Amino acid sequence: MRLHDDIHNFYEKIVLEEIIKRKLDGQYNEDVMADFCCTVLNQLPPRYIRYDVDMAFYLPQAERTHMEERVQTAIDVAISQISKKKKHHDQPT
Repeated sequence: MRLHDDIHNFYEKIVLEEIIKRKLDGQYNEDVMADFCCTVLNQLPPRYIRYDVDMAFYLPQAERTHMEERVQTAIDVAISQISKKKKHHDQPT
């Protein structure tokens, strides 16, 4: 058995919107972006839905704003972790 193809975590959409807004996909390669997205999403609670349109109609604006703020914070943390990791790898051995 597997879940229906339409079921997904609504936070993924908000994370993607913020990545595009910040143009982060142009700063990191695909491998780093995959790890980055996992790091961000692992900081957020899952919010599974079937149709995005349902969230547009039934999600109160205050809750949407709170979700966006959580995403921004999670992205800031992930950027910090990537910077620390890069500094560590760039140091001479």
